[in-house]
Amino acid sequence: MNYTHLGRSGLLVSKICLGTMNFGEYTSEAESFNIMNKALELGVNFFDTADIYGGKLGAGTTESIIGKWLEQSKNRDKIVLATKVYNKMGEKVNDSKLSAYHIRKACEDSLSRLKTDHIDLYQMHHIDRETPWDEIWQAMECLVNEGKVIYIGSSNFAAWNIVEANYTAKKRNFLGLVSEQSIYSLRNRNIELEVIPACKAMGVGVIPWSPIGGGILAGVLEKIKDGQRRSREPLQRSTERLRPQIEAYEKLCKEINHAPADVALAWILHNPVITSPIVGPRTLEQFEQNTASVDIKLSADVMKRLDEIWPGPGDQAPEAYAW
Repeated sequence: MNYTHLGRSGLLVSKICLGTMNFGEYTSEAESFNIMNKALELGVNFFDTADIYGGKLGAGTTESIIGKWLEQSKNRDKIVLATKVYNKMGEKVNDSKLSAYHIRKACEDSLSRLKTDHIDLYQMHHIDRETPWDEIWQAMECLVNEGKVIYIGSSNFAAWNIVEANYTAKKRNFLGLVSEQSIYSLRNRNIELEVIPACKAMGVGVIPWSPIGGGILAGVLEKIKDGQRRSREPLQRSTERLRPQIEAYEKLCKEINHAPADVALAWILHNPVITSPIVGPRTLEQFEQNTASVDIKLSADVMKRLDEIWPGPGDQAPEAYAW
C-alpha cells in the first residue's frame, strides 16, 4: 500500500480509503468485520464513515458496527478514523446541521457508538448556510482542545465554501479544513472547474466519493450480459443513456487487461491533489479487487484515450468556458 499526507497536514493515510456506508444496511456485521480485518492486512489505514449511515434514523448503525470491531480487535491505534456531522439524527429541531449545539452532541454520540475517545478526522457532511463560521469554528476548536477531534474536514462543499472556511479559521489561528470529500470520477468531473483548484491552493486534500461513478465504471455492461446486474435497477437507465461511452471504456479496459473499476480508481490516483478515493464495498471480494488499483500505472496514451471517452471541462474556471 502507498501512503500520502492528508492535505497539508503531517498525517499519513493510505491511498485507498475504506468507505463503510454499506455496513449494516447492505453488508452484515460479520462481513463488515472481515472487510475491516482485510483492510489492515492490506495496509489500508484510512476508514471513513458517518453518523447517518446504516439506514435507520438516529441509530448510527454503521458507527456502532465499527465501534464493536474496534472494541473486540483492539485496533484503534492502527487506523485513521473519519466520521461526519450534519445530517438529521432525530426528530428534534436541533438534531441536524452545524450549530454548536448539534456539533457537540453529534460528536459525543459518535464517540459513544465508535467506542473511542477521539475522532481523527471530523467532517462536515454538507455546507450549513444558516450557521456563521465563527460559531462552527468555535465548536470545532472546543472539540480539538478537549482532545476529542484531531483534524477537521468538509464534504460536498463548493470551492468558495472551502476558501471562506479556511480564511475564517486562519483569522482565529486555527488550522481549518485539511480535506474535502467530493463526488468525483471519470463520469463526473465537475470539481475540476473550481473545487480541485481551490483545494490545491489551500492545501486541502481531496477525498473522492463514488469514484466508480455509481457502478457505471465497474464493468456494468459485462455484468448485465452475465446476468449479475438486474435490469430494474436505477443504474440501468444511466447505462442505456451512456452506453456508447461505456462500451468504449470497457473495450479500452480489456485492451490494457485491467478491471474497469480498477482503471477508474487508477485514473483518479494519477491526480496529485487526490488523497484517497473512497472504496465502499458490499463484499470482501469487491474490496480485495479494488485495492489493486494503487499499483496500476496508466500510460500517457491511455490517459488521453480516457479523457476522450469521458471528457472533463477541459480546464479550470474560468479558462474552461471564458476563452
